[in-house]
Amino acid sequence: MQRTKSRRALVVGLGIAGMSTAIGLHRAGWTPIIIERSPERRTGGYFIALFPEGRQAATDLGIAEHLHTRDAGGDAATWSVNRRGNRRRSLLGFLDQQGGPEAVLRGDIESALWQSISSAGIEVRFATTPTEITNCADHARVQLTNAETADRYYEDFDLVVGADGMRSSVRRMVFGPHVKYLTNWEAMICAFQLPDQVPSFGPADSVVIAHAKRAVWVFGFADRAPTVLLTYRTKDIQKQFTGSPVDRLQSAFAGMNHAAVGHALDALQQAPDYVFDSVHQVKMARWSKGRVALVGDAAWCLNLYSTMGASMGLRAGGDLAAALRQHPDDLAAALDAWETGLRPAIAQQQRAARFKQQMFVPSSRAVEVLRPILLRLLREVRNHRRPTALTARPALSGSTP
Repeated sequence: MQRTKSRRALVVGLGIAGMSTAIGLHRAGWTPIIIERSPERRTGGYFIALFPEGRQAATDLGIAEHLHTRDAGGDAATWSVNRRGNRRRSLLGFLDQQGGPEAVLRGDIESALWQSISSAGIEVRFATTPTEITNCADHARVQLTNAETADRYYEDFDLVVGADGMRSSVRRMVFGPHVKYLTNWEAMICAFQLPDQVPSFGPADSVVIAHAKRAVWVFGFADRAPTVLLTYRTKDIQKQFTGSPVDRLQSAFAGMNHAAVGHALDALQQAPDYVFDSVHQVKMARWSKGRVALVGDAAWCLNLYSTMGASMGLRAGGDLAAALRQHPDDLAAALDAWETGLRPAIAQQQRAARFKQQMFVPSSRAVEVLRPILLRLLREVRNHRRPTALTARPALSGSTP
């Protein structure tokens, strides 16, 4: 009896969406190979809320037992600070959203995924990037480059999955330049780890200072120092990338006099690493072309304001693998089924992100004043709405890696 040759998939990117896709493909009988431009796996990261979609996906992928969550629970409070510097306990904390999300670091999710990647023996090539992708009838030919050795070589794959972020090199090579797909939200974000809590607040407290066009969020955890998000609105995105990011942020938050702001800006100057970037969403009519598909930020980039990026990145990889199992001999049908099933949820979250942006960083003084009223309304909705059941999805079969 002749054995069926295992289908090979190249997954570009070792983030949440990339590792989720690789695990799903492995459980579906494929042979995934992950490439990552960095020379080693990145750890740490900023605050993430893991929603029911993400928790269900973690269970489907077999990583839930490795996933460490950091909810502070009743030992912590969320404090809202007004322009006079007065603080009051917020009616609605970040984790009080519909669905009851859990607090994690990006690195917590990636660590859980990495344990499954390692135990499954999935090949990972660091310091490697795709430099050319050619769609053929029965395969995709990819030129790969190793940054450490400068070696260039070609390999053929049955499927290429771009999970390489908002400015995806896979998307640029196969679908066209970034400008065709990135929507400008006229805002900037900076996220990093604080060395310690803001003075005068509890160890796991959260702090929100949301003024018109600029905001500081401190996210508390049960078992480690908080992380911080600095975000502000600007019409001139390109200008924000000139000079030092630290200087840009010092200027953007000048005059915002509160201990939390000063503590964050002082910590930023000593931070070993941080994320500083403009805010966008990716809008595409199709997430696949031939034997190349995009997932996560490369395909839709819900953005940080949506709070759903990690949860949907986890789900997307598992859903793609489930579609491939349902259509084992028809890649086009599998990709169509995957996108048809997932796109409504992505579209809904992209729309919701516009409202959430106003909660993160009000666009005007009027919205700043209305924000507490909206939070009270949201609290009423949350307290009177029954929990929504998760939509049933085809489970991934195969043993847990």
